[in-house]
Amino acid sequence: MAHNLRILPLLIALLLISMSQGTAIRDTITPTQPLGDNETLISEDGTFALGFFRPTGNTNNLYMGLWYNKIKDKTVVWVANRENPVINSSTGFLSISINGNLIISDQNSKVVWSSNTANVTNPVAQLLNTGNLVVRDLDDKENSFAWQGFDYPTDTLIAGMKLGVDLVTGLNRTLTAWTSDSDPSPSQYYAMMDIHGDPQLVLCQGSKKVWRTGPWNGFRYSGVPDTITYSGFNFSFINNKQEITYSFTTNLSVLSRLLVNKSGVAQRSVWVEGGGFWNIFWYAPRDQCDYMPPCGPYAKCDPNNSPICDCIQGFTPKFPDKWAFRDGSDGCERKTPLDCKNGTDGFLLVPGTKLPETSNSTVDMSLSLADCKTKCLNNCSCTAYAPADVRNGGSGCILWATELTDLRVYTGDSYAQKLYVRLAAADLDKSSSTKSHGSGKWIIILVTLLGLVLLIVVWVGYLKLRQMKRRRTGAILEISASFSEPSSSNQVADSLPGKDIELPLLDFNTIAAATDYFANANKLGEGGFGPVYKGKLGDEQEIAVKRLAKTSVQGLDEFKNEVMLIAKLQHRNLVRLLGCCIEREERLLVYEYMPNKSLDFFLFGKPKDVVFDWETRFKIIMGIARGLLYLHHDSRLRIIHRDLKASNVLLDEEMTPKISDFGMARIFGGDEAEANTRKVVGTYGYMSPEYAMDGIFSQKSDVFSFGVLVLEIITGKKNRGVYLAAPHTNLLDHVWNSWKEGNSLQMVDESIGYSYPMNEVMRCINVGLLCVQNHPEDRPLMSSVILLLSSDNTLLPYPKEPGFAARRVPHQMETTSSKPYSSSINGITVTLFEGR
Repeated sequence: MAHNLRILPLLIALLLISMSQGTAIRDTITPTQPLGDNETLISEDGTFALGFFRPTGNTNNLYMGLWYNKIKDKTVVWVANRENPVINSSTGFLSISINGNLIISDQNSKVVWSSNTANVTNPVAQLLNTGNLVVRDLDDKENSFAWQGFDYPTDTLIAGMKLGVDLVTGLNRTLTAWTSDSDPSPSQYYAMMDIHGDPQLVLCQGSKKVWRTGPWNGFRYSGVPDTITYSGFNFSFINNKQEITYSFTTNLSVLSRLLVNKSGVAQRSVWVEGGGFWNIFWYAPRDQCDYMPPCGPYAKCDPNNSPICDCIQGFTPKFPDKWAFRDGSDGCERKTPLDCKNGTDGFLLVPGTKLPETSNSTVDMSLSLADCKTKCLNNCSCTAYAPADVRNGGSGCILWATELTDLRVYTGDSYAQKLYVRLAAADLDKSSSTKSHGSGKWIIILVTLLGLVLLIVVWVGYLKLRQMKRRRTGAILEISASFSEPSSSNQVADSLPGKDIELPLLDFNTIAAATDYFANANKLGEGGFGPVYKGKLGDEQEIAVKRLAKTSVQGLDEFKNEVMLIAKLQHRNLVRLLGCCIEREERLLVYEYMPNKSLDFFLFGKPKDVVFDWETRFKIIMGIARGLLYLHHDSRLRIIHRDLKASNVLLDEEMTPKISDFGMARIFGGDEAEANTRKVVGTYGYMSPEYAMDGIFSQKSDVFSFGVLVLEIITGKKNRGVYLAAPHTNLLDHVWNSWKEGNSLQMVDESIGYSYPMNEVMRCINVGLLCVQNHPEDRPLMSSVILLLSSDNTLLPYPKEPGFAARRVPHQMETTSSKPYSSSINGITVTLFEGR
């Protein structure tokens, strides 16, 4: 007994040591100390953690991943075995063999992943403070790595990680998006370094390039101008015989990441410690000019212009008929052939550019800008040149011997690159070009000859030109007539004078022939404006034609409004108005044709065999949100739509949503927050409380309509009305009560099935309820809505009661008729339409 008492302290000490070793925080694993799925490695400074995790909604698969240790909601930034999870096993292990091979195995010792490293004498795997998991020799004093996780990024680039190609080993580091929130396996979206020509980063969908950064210009990538304004960031681009890579570092107090999300969007964000969420401060693609290529060869794209595509000086549209309908995809062609043989060509300076596609360009860093010009002139195939480095006045040389494509221009960018486009002497002018010697003499001669020819033909064509001008001026003046509803916010006639309208006036006979003379077989439907017909122009372009019914009084106002507004708007999530006609007492609007009809068909009228999955629905939600953000904030005009509903969201062949029908839209001045009207016109179920009851409309009334749409898309049910006498009979009421009871997912459309990402759906329901809150000041702006929808880890506010119960519409206003219903409340005329 005494002997046992003497050894008891020793046993207790050994037990405590063992327990301490099992629970101690560590950053390494050794051949004798693997990592189980109930353990994590923590970097020495506590920033990063590495261990096993199961994605939300996927309880069968186990992955080894890296996340930020100090962020409560796990943000996974790297996954080792994203293509080979531990399946149907309760346990996983990360171990290192005696020769340095990292291995992930299941409880049955089945290996699912390995690093394929070997020949390490005394191996150890360590999680560094940078977040890099490395395999090294413990006795190696130089800390060289036999293997490192940073060489195999997943969907996220963090500080110190490189994106690009190791030219010695052939290793290509890319960012590939997760397939979904519950599946980290690689999707079709990825970002990579294109090393051909002048290297640049490209965002791809399969084999298709979606967006590119443009080449590095010494300060930053030419297609990411706002990079130069990021404080606390240092960006690195290395281009030598060993590697072509991009990376960044930050202030140690800032956590930042560059992510390619599951929707194929590149996002840069920082962690907001006080707010507890990731703030997305940059993303791409972000506008029409970002998508490759927005315009064809020799055309430049400017999102601030309407239309966005414009031929470079010296070039003219290749197919003018298509260009008239704002289709610049075929690009431009030279007005005058080059004259390399006689040496009369010169160069047009195009300032402030995202340089054209550089994958087929050549680069010579040894040349000066003057040498670059000479080399281009001496090569008859050379079409343009530019400095490769804009620092210190410009150095190095980029040369193009092919068509110039995907050219974009910026304004107010002091670091944007200058592009010198080769032109024939006849197409140059002194104010915007640099010329080879002698070209000025040739220009004078050519201009003189051209002037004489013009003087001969001017008089012959004068009368006809004058007649055409009168016809167009008369048409524009008619379109620009004052509106029937005066409003302080409706400054259309003042802000959009007729001379600024850039919409083709089409011939009635052309439109009639395109629709087979408005045959019933081509009729797509009919609304308050009048019937809509499908047609096909001579170049096989499909169109949709809205024909104003002669009995429609409101339709005439809508026609004028639509022509004046949408002609000035350009966005991939707005329907494109191609032209109009006002001949023979006809009022016709011609749009791009949407083959998948409108959103209400898929929500409320779809056949049972039509699949309308969650991925498509979320894509539509985000597209509508981006379209509204453009109307409210990013367009040259601040537009309030006032009639956003499912039937006014059209879908193209790829199910991309396009907001349509701007007949009730209104312009806001720069300092206006809201306006009111005594004539409320809208659609039953989508109008905000303040608009329906008091005639007050603002951005927040559009936000309310968007919230209704979001909830309709999620549930597949129509909101039968915002104000009803009987409680619990409308969609907002149902969703609100389900939300309070914790049963929101029960409202999800059954046709979606059960494979959707629950967190994403819950986030959308939350955002939808935030948008339909009763008081406008509680609703978020569309910029915040997009942030809330896009950020997986943003802390969402708890919504307040929706605007369905605070007030009641008088009994006489209740209607289920498909016809418009008018009533007068507090002196305000209200016209409601039952949504299709």
